[in-house]
Parts: sequence; C-alpha cells; structure tokens
Amino acid sequence: MPPGHPLTGVRGRCHEAPGTLRPGRLAVRGRSGTAYAAGVPSYSVGLAARLLRVSPETVRRWTETGRLPADRAADGSRAVDGVVLAAFAEERAAGMHPLPPGTAATSVRNSFAGIVTAVRLDDVAAQVEIQSGPHHVVSVVTRESVEQLGITVGSTVTARVKSTEVHIELP
Repeated sequence: MPPGHPLTGVRGRCHEAPGTLRPGRLAVRGRSGTAYAAGVPSYSVGLAARLLRVSPETVRRWTETGRLPADRAADGSRAVDGVVLAAFAEERAAGMHPLPPGTAATSVRNSFAGIVTAVRLDDVAAQVEIQSGPHHVVSVVTRESVEQLGITVGSTVTARVKSTEVHIELP
C-alpha cells in the first residue's frame, strides 16, 4: 500500500474462531482495529472511520442505527463490508459540496462551492483563496479573469478541479 494509506502497517493475528470467517477472508488485528484481506475486504469501525474522516464513535452510531450496515465478528466487534463502505462513502460525499441551483452541467466532478477569503493581484496573475467547508482551496488565475468576474473577498464562487487546473465560477 502507498505511504499514508489508512491501512498501511496493519498486520496481526487472526482473532476469529476457526470457521467463523466468510470464505475468502482473513481477519487480522492491527493497531487501528480489524481488517479483512483477500477477496473484498471488510473494515473495523476504526479503519472505516479513518477512511471516512470521521470519529469511530460516529461510525458506531451509524452501524447501531442501521445507516451503515455492519456484521458482528465472533469477538463481538463490528466489521463493515468493503463494498458497502465504498458505496456509503460515495453516497455521503455526493451531498458534501452541492452545486448552486442553475449551475451548468460539466464534466468536472471535483467542485468546491465556497466563499472567497483572499485575493492577491499581481501584474498578470491573481491568487484566489476559497474556504469551502473544511477545505481551503488556493487557485492562481489571470488577473483579467478576476477582474472580469468581479471576484472579491466575500464573493460566493465554485472552484472546479480537473487534473492540475482549477476553474472558478460564480453562482
């Protein structure tokens, strides 16, 4: 796994009773909880929380209320199926950065609606800083674009990220 991946360094011993694992899975306990390998993985509450960027308590609450389905291992711990977790993550992310009504359709999928917190103008270029929820986006665009769009501190904009470029749009 690449460095910094939430599962990097997870290793340990099988903690399930013999014959209690689903076929094709190997349970291992690591520093952050339980992970399942081979075939489609399952994740412990702790690992699911790290991948979703929430607290383990939030994942436990979601599993207890049925919002995020989870199985119980022989030792009583919860395990979230990898396919279920992936679908949940996509569904949850879909509503995190809603586009303003009337926004034109685009192939750019990484959009960050937010407020401009700083604009620095140079002779040719401009640096625009945007706060979109917990995300801080900084974009360097032409000065002409900033002036034509009337972007100032306090403006509501949408930063669209495609490859190495950021496009800023007004609502």
